[in-house]
Amino acid sequence: MIYEPNSAEWHFQQILKDLGENPTREGLRDTPKRYIKFMREFLEPKVFNFTTFDAEGTDEMIIQKDIPFYSLCEHHTAPFFGVAAVAYVPDKKIVGLSKLARTVDLYANRFQNQERITNQIAERIWDELQPKGVAVSLKAQHLCMCMRGVKKHDTWTITSKLLGIFHEGEARAEFLKYIS
Repeated sequence: MIYEPNSAEWHFQQILKDLGENPTREGLRDTPKRYIKFMREFLEPKVFNFTTFDAEGTDEMIIQKDIPFYSLCEHHTAPFFGVAAVAYVPDKKIVGLSKLARTVDLYANRFQNQERITNQIAERIWDELQPKGVAVSLKAQHLCMCMRGVKKHDTWTITSKLLGIFHEGEARAEFLKYIS
């Protein structure tokens, strides 16, 4: 396939050539187009309204766990993926449950590092809801560690961010119990 010179597809075709591949062979012919389409789709932020409701006496921990996420390592562009757990203790507002998973995707679907995603999710929920506390934990497997470098498969990285009352023993312990 002939791509417009200096287009993203053309540049990716050049990368394939530089790696010793024949980008005109059947299996790779449309790969530059598919790859760029994938990257644009994956990296496009899925903007949403952070819909909130009156907490109406809800003052206990709300936890959503096992939220799958996918991201791309900003250092190697290799995928990393795993699950997130997000919890908060409302003060005056609660949020529509889908918004917790959408917040995970909003920060994961880009070139990232796991630590930053964890912090961004927690800070967004903190800013939007002004809750009594927020806790976020991400557990991920990084293909940059599995496929290259140290080549350690089945290695999982866990990050967390605790805000507000989750710094205290009881709320922290309860969160950790539920996500284990």
